[in-house]
Amino acid sequence: MTDRTFDPVLLEILWTRLRSIVDEAAKAIVRTSFSTLSNEANDFSCVLTDSRGLSIAQNTGSIPSFIATLPATVRHFLRELGAETMRPGDVLITNNPWQGTGHLNDITIVKPIFVGGQLVAFSSTTAHVPDIGGRIRSAEAREVFEEGFHIPLMHLIRAGEVDETLLKLLRTNVRTPEQTQGDVFAQVAANELMEARLVATMADYGLTGIDRLADELYARSEQAMRAAIAAVPDGIYRYTMRTDGIEVPFVFAAAVHVRGDSILVDFAGTSPQQPRAINCVLAYTYAMTAFAIKAALLPNLPNNEGMFRPIAIDAPEGSLLNPRFPASVGGRSSTGHYVPTVVLGALEQVIPERVMAGAGSPLWNLTLAGVRASGPDAGKPFASVLFFNGGMGGTATQDGESALSWPSNISSTPCEITERDSPLFTIHKRLVPGSGGRGQFRGGLGQEVLMQNRHPTPIAVIFLAERLREPAPGMHGGEAGGRGDVQVNGQSLADSKRQIILHTGDTVQMRTPGGGGFGEPARRSAAAIARDITLGYC
Repeated sequence: MTDRTFDPVLLEILWTRLRSIVDEAAKAIVRTSFSTLSNEANDFSCVLTDSRGLSIAQNTGSIPSFIATLPATVRHFLRELGAETMRPGDVLITNNPWQGTGHLNDITIVKPIFVGGQLVAFSSTTAHVPDIGGRIRSAEAREVFEEGFHIPLMHLIRAGEVDETLLKLLRTNVRTPEQTQGDVFAQVAANELMEARLVATMADYGLTGIDRLADELYARSEQAMRAAIAAVPDGIYRYTMRTDGIEVPFVFAAAVHVRGDSILVDFAGTSPQQPRAINCVLAYTYAMTAFAIKAALLPNLPNNEGMFRPIAIDAPEGSLLNPRFPASVGGRSSTGHYVPTVVLGALEQVIPERVMAGAGSPLWNLTLAGVRASGPDAGKPFASVLFFNGGMGGTATQDGESALSWPSNISSTPCEITERDSPLFTIHKRLVPGSGGRGQFRGGLGQEVLMQNRHPTPIAVIFLAERLREPAPGMHGGEAGGRGDVQVNGQSLADSKRQIILHTGDTVQMRTPGGGGFGEPARRSAAAIARDITLGYC
């Protein structure tokens, strides 16, 4: 019954059911994954595509950067392996940065779904694993070959038979073999759950395929997005922003071309790619661009292929936002997370009521590795990734949220989890008064976390920290947020992206940046100022 007509009521029922499938799969990953990256930090995504690899439903809490990258990976499998070679029981795998999500640390799992012997859809997941080998996600890597174990587009499971050679290679090349393999098979379980739920849904409604249903959904979503774009006056809106960079600041430039019911964002003028692991592949750049536009124009409609059809980008090849292989890309959040800010900065000129000032939280994290000193795992290597968020930017209607990740909805690592999974003891964790940029609506506050290394042997740590020199910009007359700071033993690091060795008793203090303010500070209400004083925010 692929040719049946879908009236609006039935269409809404089916789309709701499809979205419930991916949300249930997300809960399965949280409950079965081995590492805190999925079950605490939410660094994963579940997507259901049609037989052509076009996204039909994505889990509600998905990471924005996976909006477009995960379906694109499914299409890479279709092009490289061919639908005709796929069989029931197959499970596909890759972490290729250019064909996946932008760095080796994210492993993508794809499962073709068959009904009546016909390929009807794909279930797909991607998740950041605790370790992928290499230089513990170090920004010091000069090319992708230094960054860890590379899995090309291939089978993990072929007709129900697991590729044990691949698993042995994976386990041999990572510091956390049990956790990494466990997370991979948590993804496989989520893919299989999506398959079972989709097959049941199709049986309930007499469907032999879902492409026709998908096309109906895409058409309506595309129409809604085009209508939202058409309401924005035509024009070319430009914005340029500087960031910390490495030895000199980086420049991010965007020209947003609004033409009728479509948008093209041109990133010409952005700094060239770098011989450090902070380059951002084009698929990730597109995903972050699409996220920003959707957040500004159509925030309440669930994601699918249709709403992204009117959005296109152009980024110069060889730039930070479209690097050539084999550029190093492990810390691509240090650049890709600025994309939404420059896009919204351009749109502020024409729809200021829809945008947000700069966030102080292009993702901050601390990655550490060492060797266990005692217990049953003594002598075995370990690795952990800890997340720390800054303040969000103010908007035309409210203050920025404090210590909340944006644009990636990653959770801050709780103190209890830090101390359970790493040798770092938390001395204090508190908001930083005055770190939010002043404005009619102030920026959110950053946080200060002071930790001490209590491991008896040295551990290696890498920080991915931004806005230490160039603060989060304010918008519409608002002021910039406070700068961040990373200290080891009370001394600020000149280059926070280099590997540091911590010895027993050494301390680490991370002070995340505040968000930019929105609107003239003089227009802030007396009640809001009094509340800030009462709460100790200023």
